[in-house]
Amino acid sequence: MKKINISIILMSIVLLSSCNGFLDVKPSNSAASETSITNVNDAGVAINGLISKMSSADYYGRNFIMYGDAKGGDFAIRSQGRGLDALYTFNHSATSNSYSGYWNQIYHNILQANNIILNINKLEADGKGSTALSSYKGQALTARALMYFDLVRLYGKPYNMDKASYGVPLILEPLDAAAQPTRNSVEEVYTQILKDLKDAEPMLSKSVSKGYLNYYANLAIQGRVYLHMDRFDDALTAAEIIINDKKYTLYTNDKWVASWSLEGGSESIFELAMYVSEGDLRTGSLGYYLLRNGKITGAMGWFMASDYYLARLGEDADDVRWGIMDYDESANDRFGSCLKYAGVDLKGDKGSTSAVNIKVIRLSEVYLMAAEAAFRKATPDKTKAADYLNAIRKRAPNLDPADATTVTLDMIIDERSKELFAEGHRYFDMLRLNRTIEFNDDFISPAVQISHRTKTINRTFYKAILPISQAEMDANPAIAAQQNNGY
Repeated sequence: MKKINISIILMSIVLLSSCNGFLDVKPSNSAASETSITNVNDAGVAINGLISKMSSADYYGRNFIMYGDAKGGDFAIRSQGRGLDALYTFNHSATSNSYSGYWNQIYHNILQANNIILNINKLEADGKGSTALSSYKGQALTARALMYFDLVRLYGKPYNMDKASYGVPLILEPLDAAAQPTRNSVEEVYTQILKDLKDAEPMLSKSVSKGYLNYYANLAIQGRVYLHMDRFDDALTAAEIIINDKKYTLYTNDKWVASWSLEGGSESIFELAMYVSEGDLRTGSLGYYLLRNGKITGAMGWFMASDYYLARLGEDADDVRWGIMDYDESANDRFGSCLKYAGVDLKGDKGSTSAVNIKVIRLSEVYLMAAEAAFRKATPDKTKAADYLNAIRKRAPNLDPADATTVTLDMIIDERSKELFAEGHRYFDMLRLNRTIEFNDDFISPAVQISHRTKTINRTFYKAILPISQAEMDANPAIAAQQNNGY
């Protein structure tokens, strides 16, 4: 196996812990080499492997979702030292708490996606293409787009802030052993993301496909990307196709809470499976991280809802979303713990508190995407904005419905917070909206003092994006001159 002298993947997966070079980690699911996929069955196994890797603890299995809420003001911590609290305190440097696991794991996944795409292209060039192979390639392209979208938001400035600034290296095919890739601009990365999504769109099935990336998941990701680019007409178009095709339906209020214990469901456009025998992170899972200290063995109360989030949710005491909240350790009447990833009964539908699927894309998000896009497009359609907002706002039955004269952007963004709590969106929303983030530091003061940031920050704070780790720069000197400013 070649040793490559750059290291975007510094930490290999457990089965391959001896391999540390960039693009040197061979995936374990039939996508490891240019000749490993010889037929459609091989491609299917490779896609299964790729999607499984997305549920890693360093990605959607835990840390990426924690990042979005810990930094966005909707989470608070009760104590330091329990795990991942550096996300909340912004205690980051190139040598300490760089959270390079995001970089390593996501680029490892991109390696697998690139190999799938390359191998299927070769089969198609040899006249061995098929509808099924095309679908697998579309899924790999869609996954690669999502992964680059996540990477560029972690390490690059918001698109609508400075699209000419450094993003992340675009690696789209196997590299020469001597290669030292440098960072592309934020704009170049977004351009590639949209190219992958648009190329994949006609390849994907319009059938509901649990656990896989289909046509509608692709459109939902497009909508996310367009919101970050302030392309609101395009975001609305993508969202409305999903809504109007009616392949997915919103839960009624009486079904919403129970849906979090289920695998699959009427709102789930893309979710990652977690099973007791496969992918289960157990005490390291999202479910355990969000339970109160001592709720069950292994739960330590790492993160809980901030006062600000609870005030938002508390606008209606009958909001159905209180049903996935539970007591936290701070008081007998404070519902700051979240049960979304523990199964509402702490068992889920697999009998495990930790083996609960991760819902990456839900129809609720699409409705809120449509509401925001309709409100913010060049010629606003406030009637549409209110209608789409009300489809979700009705989960708080005592709040007056919005209409064209009362709907505001604040209402829509607040509803995103309430509906998408603990799903990893809040921080990225605040950055793209150029809003000030306030942290609930008095929740742990005076026992803990926050010294690495102020009580409020905005996107100009240099630690608003992560540093490139020192180990990465040591392995790839070409990227060392492209460290994010301030680090």
